[in-house]
Amino acid sequence: MEPFDLDTGATAWILTSAALVLLMTPGLSLFYGGMVRARTVLNMMLMSFGAMAVVAVAWTLAGYSIAFGDDLGGVLGHPLQHLGLTGTDEESLLAGSGVPFLVAAGFQMTFAIISTALISGAIADRVKLGTWLVFAAIWVLVVYAPLAHMVWGGGLLGGDGPFAAIAEPVDFAGGTVVHINAGVAGLVLALVVGARKGFGSQPMKPHNLPLVMLGAALLWFGWFGFNAGSAGTADGTAGLAWVNTTVATAGAMLAWALVERVRDSHVTSLGMASGVVAGLVAITPAAAALTPSTSIVLGGAAGLACALAVGLKHRLGIDDSLDVVGVHLVGGLVGTVGIGVLAADGGLLLGGGFSLLAVQVLVALAAMLFSGVLTAVIALALQHTMGWRIPEDQELAGIDISQHAEAGYDLGGALAARRERSPHVRPESFSPRTTGPEPRSSLPADAGTVPSAADAARPLTAGENR
Repeated sequence: MEPFDLDTGATAWILTSAALVLLMTPGLSLFYGGMVRARTVLNMMLMSFGAMAVVAVAWTLAGYSIAFGDDLGGVLGHPLQHLGLTGTDEESLLAGSGVPFLVAAGFQMTFAIISTALISGAIADRVKLGTWLVFAAIWVLVVYAPLAHMVWGGGLLGGDGPFAAIAEPVDFAGGTVVHINAGVAGLVLALVVGARKGFGSQPMKPHNLPLVMLGAALLWFGWFGFNAGSAGTADGTAGLAWVNTTVATAGAMLAWALVERVRDSHVTSLGMASGVVAGLVAITPAAAALTPSTSIVLGGAAGLACALAVGLKHRLGIDDSLDVVGVHLVGGLVGTVGIGVLAADGGLLLGGGFSLLAVQVLVALAAMLFSGVLTAVIALALQHTMGWRIPEDQELAGIDISQHAEAGYDLGGALAARRERSPHVRPESFSPRTTGPEPRSSLPADAGTVPSAADAARPLTAGENR
């Protein structure tokens, strides 16, 4: 084996990119946290932070080996080969770029973390944190890591698989592995767990839109590590991915705003922030395959498709609480399939024929099937063992109070006052510093309270229960 030739510049680029991608998960916690009601904001954020903890451990122990160990049947890598992230620099995924083994493994760890955390938005407000954490640990090993191997680690859905005989599949940074995978998993969990109490009849408006926009900004910032970092080094491909990520996201924002303006007669901050994520999702697999001009087209298509898709959950009665399916599954499909249409090399519109398009469709369908079946097995097993749902009275009182004995907006005594309305929370679980008179503030009215009968009965207004 050739001696490893360290490239300090490439290594610095990947370390920086890994830090950016890791920042995406706290950014996601803000994005999701602002979208839920005030009485559930802490639990929603904890689901993202908890995913960071359990996935980092699972990835270190076995996840990386399953994803990038020596191929076993095209479906997974050898689970013991890199146990505890053991390996030499010559075994680095990015050895050709001069990036050490641990740096490349750490970079991929951040992908696994954000992919898992994305799923939590589909089951907001109603599940046990413990069950979610167990699910996250199992899912990253049983679903995410094998799919990463199949696409990026020499398995069935990558350049060494059977589809490559038709055309080499393209997934630059995670259209299938991250977004289609998480979107399908979110759909399965939403079906298994069931809808929130009052879904479709009670107002469930985002409680803090500035928090949503801040989260979207951090996601966009971190996404440059996601896409440009996937080039493996700081070169022209990284620059192309950076520019394409910017302009595709801009195109998606404008398209989503246009849909809102035509359909609803107004443009919303929630819609613009959602358009940011839709564009980022779609360009992820295509960041190095398109030109800046075609990236704008792809982003526009994603913004249009996702803006229309998020409303389908009400027609279908599926409580995908924070639009994981409508944004990540639909956006991931637009990006993955769009490569077959718009790619500079092999795209249908640029004279490449149908081969690449057919392969991209087949790979997307295979990823959906794989993720859907295995996620369903995990979800149902947990349903019949640990259980997913918190008790109904605790859900109505607010999951922050009932499960964590905290409130996201407790300024000098509100929590102690609300304790009387949450009898299942033990008095001794409150710190003495939370006692005192109820402060006068402009806090959201639902911060730890039960919806009134009048609220439950009144018709929904625009922007509620998207």
